[in-house]
Amino acid sequence: MNSPDLQTPLTLKPSLRDKLMRHVLVPLAFVWLIGTLLSAGIANYFAQKAFDRSLLDDAYAVAGHVRLTEAWPPQLDIDLSSSEIGSLLFDQTESMYFAVYRDNGTLLAGHGGLTGPSVAAPSPSNIEFGDIHFQGRPMRSVVLHQSKPAAFKVVVAQTNRSRTRLLEQLLIYSILPQMLLFAGIAVWLRRAIAQDLQPLVNLEEAVEQRDAADLTPMVVASDTQDVDKLNTSINALLARIQDGLNAQREFSGNVAHELRTPLAGIRALAEYGLQSDQPQAWKEQLALIKDSSMRASHLANQLLALALADEADLSLRREPVRLDELVTAAIVQASVRARALQVDLGAKGLEHPVTVMANATLLEGILNNLIDNALRYGRPHAPLTAEVTVSLSQSAQGVALIVMDNGPGLATEECERLLQRGAQGQQGKASHGLHQGAGFGLSIVTRYAQLLGAQFWLQNSVHHPGLEAHIVFASPSSNQAQ
Repeated sequence: MNSPDLQTPLTLKPSLRDKLMRHVLVPLAFVWLIGTLLSAGIANYFAQKAFDRSLLDDAYAVAGHVRLTEAWPPQLDIDLSSSEIGSLLFDQTESMYFAVYRDNGTLLAGHGGLTGPSVAAPSPSNIEFGDIHFQGRPMRSVVLHQSKPAAFKVVVAQTNRSRTRLLEQLLIYSILPQMLLFAGIAVWLRRAIAQDLQPLVNLEEAVEQRDAADLTPMVVASDTQDVDKLNTSINALLARIQDGLNAQREFSGNVAHELRTPLAGIRALAEYGLQSDQPQAWKEQLALIKDSSMRASHLANQLLALALADEADLSLRREPVRLDELVTAAIVQASVRARALQVDLGAKGLEHPVTVMANATLLEGILNNLIDNALRYGRPHAPLTAEVTVSLSQSAQGVALIVMDNGPGLATEECERLLQRGAQGQQGKASHGLHQGAGFGLSIVTRYAQLLGAQFWLQNSVHHPGLEAHIVFASPSSNQAQ
């Protein structure tokens, strides 16, 4: 059961579905609002143009009835009575007002005080539209300037009820259907997003219901490559965890199996020594216990090396390493043991620097295991002196590291079998009374070589008796090119 501390942050975070809805609907609503306002504004603009055109037609109709009198001097006059003008300017919904002014500004006919909008200069078209207030009400007006039969101007004004009502209807009939359409899109998007995210929900439920010990691949049906990639990544993670568990089980099994014999031998030697009263027997038993403990320590180190090799596959970093310096250090370290075993340990090809792209720790493990293997088993039959040589050579194809001895060598099928974990040759089992092999040294070298991208094989020497262990590294230039 999850703790409240772990659940609290999750409840504060929005779901992926809600975030997708917000990311889609918010821009969509913004664009919809802008589009609605633009369309309503454009429709209102052309509607106002139509109203203004009708108002201008009324002004022209009034101006068409302005005449010059026949009396001398001629005067402007309008040949319409009040009732005729009311019929001319009749409108069912709006109140209409007009005024005709002479050139000197005196009223000829109409409503006194009705003036057009204030303008600095007349329009070149002699037509001026504007919004005014007359008798306490807002109105739309037009001023028509005429020069024939004499200069005068006509002012026609109209209340704005129809215009306002039309604008309201435009807004209602343009916004309401789009709001319904927007709501429908929101519902459709919510269902579509929920349907598209269902494989992700199924994957989440499958992970939550999966037992901790069940590392088999998960199968979740999906029609999108993103969920498939996530499923593949989870399965790859489960596979890596399974490999790690298998390595742990194998390591535990190897430790239990391989350490059982030396530990039992140490215990038996200790019990035998405790049963004896002779100091010489104690000394002999202590020497045997020392040898057995050294074997157990060596075996434990090899088992740990194999476990670390399996882990290094995830975190290995390669860098330029001076292989000649590592070979020199390994020979110096093994020289004391070689002298004790009466083995002539030497090297060739260390005169010039040799650099490889590798990992220093793994290279040290390779050198130590190969030299140790050669010192243990690469002994010729008497009276020949045992010789072990570490050789370095460099070419355009790469760098070759060879550890060779002058021992009896191996059968061809043994060269392949001994690279497997736990495999031992006859020398390791019985020769020279060693009984110290565990079958891990060459398998460690094989694994390290794989991690470093190097080639490793065993072969009998062509020119003289003995066995050769070959490690070939790609040249640094080849690694950089890759």
